[in-house]
Amino acid sequence: MKKIEAIIRNEKLNFVKKALAEAGFSALTTYEVKGRGKQTGIIQVLNGTKVYADLLPKTKIDIVIPTKDTEKVISIIMENSRTGNIGDGKIFISNVESVVRVRDGERGKEIV
Repeated sequence: MKKIEAIIRNEKLNFVKKALAEAGFSALTTYEVKGRGKQTGIIQVLNGTKVYADLLPKTKIDIVIPTKDTEKVISIIMENSRTGNIGDGKIFISNVESVVRVRDGERGKEIV
């Protein structure tokens, strides 16, 4: 199993969520987060005053999937969150050793 952690623009969440659900990946967790990439924030001019935004609001999506679906899920996230501009986000992929359902204690990849 793999855990996909995607940091995306807030306004792209509904597009990604819908596309994942249509592909059969409806179970996910989202978080409102703040962060910055290599650009370390942005500078905007508001009413003639420079404003430095150090940490930008983003959305984090966590989804655990069978290993065989990794590239499919990554493609869905990228296609539905990409604008082509700095700040589109990152996707992190890690291994999941095991999963346990809290309700009944069942274990294994079948419960994902």
